[in-house]
Amino acid sequence: MKQLLAGTILLLVFAATLAFADLTKARCDIYPAGSDHADLMIGCIFSQRQGYVTITRDDGVTHELMPVGDQPGNYHDQHGNPVTRENDLRDRGLIFRLPTESIYVYWNTAALEPVADEDNPTAPFSTADYDATSLLRCRAVGETESGNCPAGILRMGGGQASIVVQSPAGEQFTINFMSDYINATNRKAEARLEGDTWIVLIDDTDVYEVPLAAIEGG
Repeated sequence: MKQLLAGTILLLVFAATLAFADLTKARCDIYPAGSDHADLMIGCIFSQRQGYVTITRDDGVTHELMPVGDQPGNYHDQHGNPVTRENDLRDRGLIFRLPTESIYVYWNTAALEPVADEDNPTAPFSTADYDATSLLRCRAVGETESGNCPAGILRMGGGQASIVVQSPAGEQFTINFMSDYINATNRKAEARLEGDTWIVLIDDTDVYEVPLAAIEGG
């Protein structure tokens, strides 16, 4: 009976430890302080337990963050430097501001993975899953040169469509082109029609050009 009770207590302690611990694989983009361009994108492990945060990067760098004060989001790292946490990424991740750099922790790690089908320019989207695929012109706000972002198109008739886009950072999200509104999942979207192309601004950071032909089909 005593052995059974001891085993039960151990199981309860283990379960309680799991309840207070959170560990996940993530993607860390490292921005030098004051820069709007990342100089490193790398895999990392994010763990959190009772307010303490550990970020372990694949390059061997580890950030141990200890909460300080009564306001959430304030830390000191293992060297005593002040660190603040921001939630501007909403459900996509977290931002940690250090004195010399900022760490953008993204839960989506797709950008770290190789393209599965290098012969398909619109990978990871294909017509096996979508009505059509396309390469949309895309760029960061303030940049003059545009790149190409792959997209999968689901048409609904009546000139409506949902377009799943993979951003330059490798994250997938959906832009909905409805008859009376345009929005995006988990993101702020502003759109204007220029000729036969919708110009869509996402989160005030990235611009996507979506031709009407992509939405309506031919």
